[in-house]
Amino acid sequence: MTTPAHSASLEDQIAQWRAFLRRRQAIHSVDVTELEDHLREQVGALTDRGLSADEAFLVAVKRMGDLDTLSREFAREHSERLWKQLVAPADAVDAPDAARARREPYVAVGLGVLAAVLFKLPSLFGYDLDRDEGFFGRNMSLFVLPPLAAYFAWKRRLAVRTVQGIAAAFVVAAVFANAFPFTPRSAVEGLVVLHLPIALWLAIGVAYAGGRWHDDARRMDFIRFSGELFIYYALIALGGGAITGITAMIFKAAGVDPQHFLQYWMVPCGATGAVLVGAWLVEAKQSVIENMAPVLTRLFTPLLAAVLVAFLGTLLWTGRGVSIEREALIAFDLLLAVVLGLVLYSASARDPQRAPGGFDSLQVVLIASALLVDAVALWAIAARISEFGYTPNRVAALGENVILLVNLTWSLVLYVRFVRGRGTFASLERWQTSYLPVYAAWAAAVVAIFPLLFPAA
Repeated sequence: MTTPAHSASLEDQIAQWRAFLRRRQAIHSVDVTELEDHLREQVGALTDRGLSADEAFLVAVKRMGDLDTLSREFAREHSERLWKQLVAPADAVDAPDAARARREPYVAVGLGVLAAVLFKLPSLFGYDLDRDEGFFGRNMSLFVLPPLAAYFAWKRRLAVRTVQGIAAAFVVAAVFANAFPFTPRSAVEGLVVLHLPIALWLAIGVAYAGGRWHDDARRMDFIRFSGELFIYYALIALGGGAITGITAMIFKAAGVDPQHFLQYWMVPCGATGAVLVGAWLVEAKQSVIENMAPVLTRLFTPLLAAVLVAFLGTLLWTGRGVSIEREALIAFDLLLAVVLGLVLYSASARDPQRAPGGFDSLQVVLIASALLVDAVALWAIAARISEFGYTPNRVAALGENVILLVNLTWSLVLYVRFVRGRGTFASLERWQTSYLPVYAAWAAAVVAIFPLLFPAA
């Protein structure tokens, strides 16, 4: 029987093996989890036969073969990966998997077209983008995210029960987004528009993880995917903006005003469909963006840390408080969300086994500064509520900042422990990935409960 001490030793060895694979170009981190499953199966079978955990680990690794052989075998099994072309000959790929890989871009583009069709479908029932902008805003995530979930359901071959659970989440979200008689451009409607996609993004995570959301590594892969999708989408948006401007200029030169087409067809349909194209690009071209992401985090982390330190210094110098109006609330929440995103994404790109360095100390400064800024914002929100009473925006901001405060506080504790050599980076990763459902739960509460609490707001 394996003792707890032996289990801890085995987990450490598997963590080192996993980190070694992630550093190799031949195998992408998304696939490491499946390789780890094979390793754990081998270890379990060997320990059942009487071997110790250490002996079983060594034998299992040896049985799995050297890394080059493992890469070739894994490439044959997962032919959709871009790197398979480098490690597996063309005739080694199974025909059904190769055909499925060739269909993938068409599936992604087809689902992107479906997202655009879903966006335009309400127009057939009398909804107008200008007159009913609240309806389109509340349902935008319901136009885009179900096709994205369908893409991962197809790609990961999700079980029927998992697909049914994800579909049920979208149905419930559609009910809550449209059942209440929202006042046009009200504060509550604006909160629903902002929070519904956050709540539903957890369903995308379950689909992305292939139904194995309980796995820490899968959740971290989803964090990495989310950041990479944001980068790709921003690049697509820049290119789309340039094409839109050029289109407007050349048609105007021909005496035709394309404003209606651009405003009501090209831009919104392109924006919805680009999410699916971006997701496919992340899946197909991961090695390209993996080299870019760590550079971006190392570029923006010191810049944002300097901004936060300067802001705190300004508060101390002037002795003034902060103004918590609607725009200021949004600015503070966006700032803290960016900080959290940098912490999450830098964690996903870091080798957990690498010793602490200067960048880790900078991360501690960033988290500590964000924690102080969050405390200042919370104090100002509480003072505002005490003086003027509750509003939807203030309550939502209060809840979000409390959630961020808890996350940042414990993240700071874990990071300081790691930097001082008294903890592991894996504990910080587990905390961050395990905390993700808290954000989704709060966003779902805002969507479902705030219309009842503030019916006239």
